[in-house]
Amino acid sequence: MTYPQTRIARSRWMLPTVAIYAAIVCLVEGVVTQQLWLQIILLAVSTLMIAELNNANSLIRIYSRTVSSSFLIMTLMAIFLLPSIKVAVTQLTVICFFLFLFRAYQNSSATGWVFYAFCSLGITSIVFVQVLFFMPILWILMATNVLAFSARTFFASILGVIAPYWFVGAYMFFTNDLDFLPRHFIELAQLGPVFDLSILDEHRLTTGAFILLLAIIGSVHFWIYSYLDKIRTRMIYEILIILDACCFVFIVLQPQHFDVLLAMNILITAPIIGHYLALSHTKVSNICFFIIIALALLITVYNLWIPSPIFS
Repeated sequence: MTYPQTRIARSRWMLPTVAIYAAIVCLVEGVVTQQLWLQIILLAVSTLMIAELNNANSLIRIYSRTVSSSFLIMTLMAIFLLPSIKVAVTQLTVICFFLFLFRAYQNSSATGWVFYAFCSLGITSIVFVQVLFFMPILWILMATNVLAFSARTFFASILGVIAPYWFVGAYMFFTNDLDFLPRHFIELAQLGPVFDLSILDEHRLTTGAFILLLAIIGSVHFWIYSYLDKIRTRMIYEILIILDACCFVFIVLQPQHFDVLLAMNILITAPIIGHYLALSHTKVSNICFFIIIALALLITVYNLWIPSPIFS
């Protein structure tokens, strides 16, 4: 028996339909009146890049656009993130990081790909310097899952993170803003109250809780059925699940960075829940599929009436 979930997940019309839905949500949000054209362009590019991430790494072992569609739906569900250039740049550059890093799989001499990956992360750190806290975890995963860690790739990663700052430093020297880099990196030591979720409004808490639920559902399904995937695919999903968990822990520890970290959770959770939506074929998963869609739509509508953002 073929469930509606399976037909939808494998349909070539899935992503175009979601794109039309995205355009409607953006118009309702007031993209035209707020002139959020750059954010929309970056979101569109990010959607295409995450589709390429799926294609290049065969994250779904059948034809399906659930990864890119899930990414777009979740990003628009968290509509309060849309006006933020920081969020848009973070999502795009982190996707680029994964695209380059996974090309270094089982190649400890792939200094070029590692350099490009961490150069993307360096660009992320320009708008969100706290992403550098993930560096030790990424080095461990590069050794245990990407299987590309060596002295050469280690130094390539450091050079990659530093590279964007040569251009930033030159620009700041030209504009006579020589204090920018010290001000920028001192933010790493400026920690806010731990576990202070009271600074988050109901919209953010609701959205974050739903994305956490999706991450849990997708992760549990993957661990149960991971034996059906290739070893390389399992390695990649293990990386995504670990980083997803780290982002959620980071949110709890430092909730003042909620918006950017949630944006990272969304792009990391997209392949995880996309794997579940595309490859689960039971009556329960079919019901769950439509419940997830209904909840995503309800939360999107709820967030469209959000008051003024509490974060700049």
